[in-house]
Amino acid sequence: MIRVTLPQHLRTLAHVSSEVELEIKGQVTTRSVLDALEARYPMLRGTIRDHMTQQRRPFLRFFACEQDLSHDPPDTPLPDAVASGAEPFMIIGAIAGG
Repeated sequence: MIRVTLPQHLRTLAHVSSEVELEIKGQVTTRSVLDALEARYPMLRGTIRDHMTQQRRPFLRFFACEQDLSHDPPDTPLPDAVASGAEPFMIIGAIAGG
C-alpha cells in the first residue's frame, strides 16, 4: 500500500484525514499514484493536475523521502521507501507571497 498525504484543501474536498492508502498495480510512479488517487477520489480530478495536459498544478508540489519530485518526469519510479509504504508520497500546497 502506498501512503499519500494531502494538503488541507484537498483533504476537505475528498472528505479524508491527512493520509490515504492506495494500492498500486505495477510500477510506483507519480503518474500511477495520481491515477489511483483520482480513481478512488474522483472529486480530486483536475485539482492536482490539469484535465487536458496532465501537468501538475502550479501551487502544488510533490515530495518523498525528503526530495522534491515536482519537476521529475511523471513516469520516474518513486523511491523504494514510498513503494513499500514505509514513507509517504506527499502532495503539498506551495506557499507564495512576498
